[in-house]
Parts: sequence; C-alpha cells; structure tokens
Amino acid sequence: MLKIQTLENIYISSQLALKPDYLIHPTVSGNKFRKLKYNLEKAQSNNYNGILTFGGAFSNHIAATAAAGKELNMPTVGIIRGEELENHVKNNPTLRYAKSCGMHLDFVTRSIYKNKTDPDYLKQLMLTYKNYFVIPEGGTNELAIKGCEEILTEKDQAFDIICCAVGTGGTIAGVINGSLPTQKIIGFPALKGDFLKEDICKFATQNNWELWGGYHFGGYAKVDSKLINFMNDFKLTYNIPLDPVYTAKMMYGIFEGISSGEIAHTAKVLAIHTGGLQGIEGMNLRLKQKKLEEII
Repeated sequence: MLKIQTLENIYISSQLALKPDYLIHPTVSGNKFRKLKYNLEKAQSNNYNGILTFGGAFSNHIAATAAAGKELNMPTVGIIRGEELENHVKNNPTLRYAKSCGMHLDFVTRSIYKNKTDPDYLKQLMLTYKNYFVIPEGGTNELAIKGCEEILTEKDQAFDIICCAVGTGGTIAGVINGSLPTQKIIGFPALKGDFLKEDICKFATQNNWELWGGYHFGGYAKVDSKLINFMNDFKLTYNIPLDPVYTAKMMYGIFEGISSGEIAHTAKVLAIHTGGLQGIEGMNLRLKQKKLEEII
C-alpha cells in the first residue's frame, strides 16, 4: 500500500491558506494519490494481474498510475489517445516517464479512444489484458471519491471557503462530501461547458458548492501570457509551484475573487493544491515552440 505524508497548511496571507496535497507522496502526487488509493487496494486484495487505464499525451493520471504500479510492483497498461504519439514517446516527458516506470503504452486512434467507457470495447480489451483492473480516464469512480473525501481534515473545519480545481469532477465531489454543510466549496473548472455540474452531482452528497467557470483561460490545457506571469510571480513570491492546467487557474480566480470582494475579506479561505506539476515540462515545450515565456 502507498504511504502518505501528512503536511501542515501553508498560509499565503492571514485570510488565505494553501493545502499542499501535491507533497503527500514523492511520485504519486495530490489528488491522483487520493483517487488511486482505494482502487489499488481493491486490485491488490482481489489479485488482479494489473491495472489498465486511459489518458492523453500529458495526462497526470497516466503518470501517477505508472508511478504507483512501479512502487507496488504491479503491471500497468495505459490506453493512450492518439496513435501518432507512438513514434514520439521520447519527446513527450509524460509518456517517457510512464514508460520508464514500466507502464505498457497502447496507442489507439481518437475514434477508438472515444469507446473508453463502452462495455463491449472494455470486454475486447480484457481479451488482451486478462484479469486487469480497469480505472477510468482521470481516475474518477466511487473508490476515487472515497479517497478524495479524506483530503479535508478536522483542522480544515476552521475555514469558511474551500477552493478546488476541477477536471473530471471527482476530486471536488470528494471534497464536498468531506466538508461541513456550513462551508462553501468553490470549484474552478479547467474545461469549458456546464456538463461538469451533472458529473459532480452523481457523487456529491451535499449542495454547499458552486462552480466559477470564468477561469479556464480558453479551455483545457490552454494558457496565455497573463496566466504564465501569474504562475511565475506566485512561485517567486511564495516558493510554491503551480501547474498550468489546474491549480494556477484556481489561484488566479481566488486572488481575483478576493480583490474584487466576491470573496468576502472576512472569509477564511483554503485552496487545495492538487498537484499536476509533472505537466509543466510538457507545457514548456509548447510555449517554447510558440516563442512564449516559459514556466519557471
């Protein structure tokens, strides 16, 4: 079983604290650790032959699953979106890392990848990967929610507002379930669209939450110079790195909310740093190609 390191919250100001969940494990970072914890326990206790999951070229989930498999000596398979990536693994830091951890990478076309939740497609995969435990893309399922419900501790009950970046919705659902009814949970989606509300409602047991959808910076994995400057200033000021896909957008939204008064100055705010830092190297490759400022 993977071991967790317990850490104290870091105060950014008298009003705002950051929960450094990205530091709970050296290789399986933040919310990915939380999502994988009970999935891996089930796979081990039921003697599955390995783990099979899904992800894209720079997936935090793929990297974390590969790292967890290496530590637990459990075989892992990643079904990767985009068959053209097969010949470019050495140039992709995420896929290169996953492979170095022993993950078998199975590249499929984007049209085939769309079947990732189709029962017939999963049965077909099981003919090749017999008795493998399947974890969905991004890691979100009931066992993942159970793990994410452990993010908040008794000490965190002192905060009025809990902020969380949102990808597939699993992490924030766990945070909602682990919060007090009197606390407000604010989610900052990394994707455009309102579909996340429905996904979160599938798992959330309370209604004390809302999404601030104006901080996606153009959509998933999209950034601009304003966000990069914010990230770099934040790291220089607080010595805390943010990732460009999730936590930077959340922190930008929190700072703007406090500045505008949308977050009351009397409210005690906790921001959850869910990790994702492995994606910085890949993002910098994109920024370099576009001749834009890179993330420090």
